[in-house]
Amino acid sequence: MAPYISRDRASIFVLLASLVLPFILLDYSSSVLFASAKSPESKDADLLEFALNLEYLEAEFFLFGALGHGLDVVAPNLTGGGPLPIGAKKVELDDLTNDVILQFAFQEVGHLRAIKSKVTGFPRPLLDLSSKSFAKLMDNAFGKPLVPPFDPYANSLNFIIASYVIPYVGLTGYVGANRLLESATSRELVAGLLGVESGQDAILRELLYERKEQLVSPYGVAVEEFTNRISILRSKLGNRGLKDEGIVVPFGLGAEGKVRGNILAGDVNSLAYSRTPEKILRIIYGSGDEHVCGGFYPIGASGQIAQSYLN
Repeated sequence: MAPYISRDRASIFVLLASLVLPFILLDYSSSVLFASAKSPESKDADLLEFALNLEYLEAEFFLFGALGHGLDVVAPNLTGGGPLPIGAKKVELDDLTNDVILQFAFQEVGHLRAIKSKVTGFPRPLLDLSSKSFAKLMDNAFGKPLVPPFDPYANSLNFIIASYVIPYVGLTGYVGANRLLESATSRELVAGLLGVESGQDAILRELLYERKEQLVSPYGVAVEEFTNRISILRSKLGNRGLKDEGIVVPFGLGAEGKVRGNILAGDVNSLAYSRTPEKILRIIYGSGDEHVCGGFYPIGASGQIAQSYLN
């Protein structure tokens, strides 16, 4: 026979359970959340690995442009067996541009090695560096098809304009990542990467600034307008306000609101803009959506952060 429990005693049990059970569940759920939360080292590793996507892109584009071959010849141990880039090729660059781009190329090899010395990383992702990929980007920047389609490999000026697309995105990503990193070692690495990426961007902008009024053949559009269109597109795709500026801007956007020349892009205090990984993905996919791959990464970027949006 089951033990008898009075109505009053049962009411007390119910009351006690209603008071205590929420605390038990809260403690349990908090424990689960804490257990599933990433350690500082894991968070840092994800952010550093994410940067490999852009470093691979830059390394291959610059190596092929200057030498006609990429990492598979220069540093095959860094490819991880990843697929060959699509459409990358050598450009008949003038001596100065070839010298600069070759230096950039080997700098990117060093960046890949430095990051991979700290984290496991991943194989080179599939990269679409074809003329068609850049032509689509330029069409989007101008809001209409350019005729003939823009070809980054046609000559030195076109290659510099195409190069303008890339390092600045990585630069803003490193600025954004720095505040999220936990360890001093990770922050030191990112600071070193940021310093060189900033230098590359500055040199590209200076080379274009020298020719800001030159018309890009056969479009009859000045170099400065190309940079402005590209910068406007990147801000639009990032979808979080002004984070980008061309080499010539209205007085209100120049340093201290007093100049129109804009060799270095910066905010109202001339500090570098920052971007989150989500904003970076929206730009490099060309879709404005971190969940929709495309652009330079036809099957998506690699690493935990990028893949989390595709899965």
